[in-house]
Amino acid sequence: MVIETQTQPSASMERYEQLRTAVRGMVLQPGDPGYDAATAVYNGMIHRHPAVIVRAMDVADVMAAVNLARERKMLLAIRGGGHHGAGLGTCDDGLVIDLSLMKGIRVDPEARTARVGGGAVWGDVDHATHAFGLATPSGIISTTGVGGLTTGGGLGHLSRKFGLAIDNLLEADMVLADGSFVTVNKDQNTDLFWAIRGGGGNFGVITSFLFRLHPLSTVVAGPTFWPIEQGGEVLRWYRDFIPKAPRDLNGFFAYLTVPPVAPFPEELHMRKVAGIVWNFTGPEEEAADAFAPALEIGTPLLHGPQKMPYPMLQSLFDGLMPAGLQWYWKADFFREISDEAVEAHQEHGAKLPTPISTMHIYPIDGTAHDVGKNDTAWSYRDANFATVVAGIDPDPANAGAITAWAKDYWSAIHPYSAGGAYVNMMMEEGQDRVRASYRDNYDRLVRIKVQYDPENLFRVNQNIRPAM
Repeated sequence: MVIETQTQPSASMERYEQLRTAVRGMVLQPGDPGYDAATAVYNGMIHRHPAVIVRAMDVADVMAAVNLARERKMLLAIRGGGHHGAGLGTCDDGLVIDLSLMKGIRVDPEARTARVGGGAVWGDVDHATHAFGLATPSGIISTTGVGGLTTGGGLGHLSRKFGLAIDNLLEADMVLADGSFVTVNKDQNTDLFWAIRGGGGNFGVITSFLFRLHPLSTVVAGPTFWPIEQGGEVLRWYRDFIPKAPRDLNGFFAYLTVPPVAPFPEELHMRKVAGIVWNFTGPEEEAADAFAPALEIGTPLLHGPQKMPYPMLQSLFDGLMPAGLQWYWKADFFREISDEAVEAHQEHGAKLPTPISTMHIYPIDGTAHDVGKNDTAWSYRDANFATVVAGIDPDPANAGAITAWAKDYWSAIHPYSAGGAYVNMMMEEGQDRVRASYRDNYDRLVRIKVQYDPENLFRVNQNIRPAM
């Protein structure tokens, strides 16, 4: 009897036998080799256990998985890079479509475009495009997934020069909730094309992206640090300086602790500082003049911009923020940074609870302002800054401390904000926050959602749904 029981397929295996025969990729269930590794996401606070994971190899695999989830009314999550702070690329007891095997990239140097698989990370894109002296806007950490960052908007080092990632998205291939496959661009399925440029993963599984590329090989980039006591003075200068700066100059303001690693001088190791991480895309000989005004503010401790390949800038923070750290973050958009907001930043930024915790203020003016607020789902084209407060630490014992700090910091600055936030930097914060992040674009997003996903199959995200 024991032998007979062992040779019979389990009920769980029988349940997904249809899926195993329908896909070319891997179908993983609890207990399978590779399952535990496949459940891990970037944020070490997130521990979820899907009933089944489909590591898709192609569009047909994605279609099969979507159809099964819809037919069996399973909770469905879509995982690209797995970087989302709230863990919105996985779920408990449902089905996860893992796109990480679909990471092929084809660069057309003459057309200056790149076709990118839905499971690629930005380091894959930078590697492929840099060989041709080309680049496209992305984020600031190369292990971030292309899909999640793009559909949420796509802020990064090139936003002032070339716009958001969505401003450089020319086309996408998608699998919809009914299992059908469509291409979206300015001429085909234009409503969906509008919606995915900022509306997140609400409308389907994007299996490939087509991006516009720009000539860019090297940049002059790196940080300037000041004593943290001078953070308020530097921030007041920064808020006035950066909107008027040439578009070739990008820089995000930060409160941080200097890592105890080269190339930072030993005397600065583990010192709390205020900083600006610069990126200059103009001629190298003009870089010094572009940075010069910053050196007249306060007493800089370090001025480190140097010439480097663009992919090097994109990966500068990878080693400092590997997968598996504890994360809790809160975000807001700001039209301006008032004196009162500066005071709140200085008070809470000086209280960094752990060496990796940080606060960033990203500029979103320049070329990002050339697009109208209703031209894409991203609504906050009138904002000048996006702020994220990130409590980070490797030790789960510190999860409460970093969470409390991030919440307290955000509560202090939120009254001065524009009211919504960059959805890529939000935890699960409720429907009011989602609606506020899309403002007058929300109702249009709801109409498109109801048309293409009336049962809300794609709901493990910053969810677009009609008012209850």
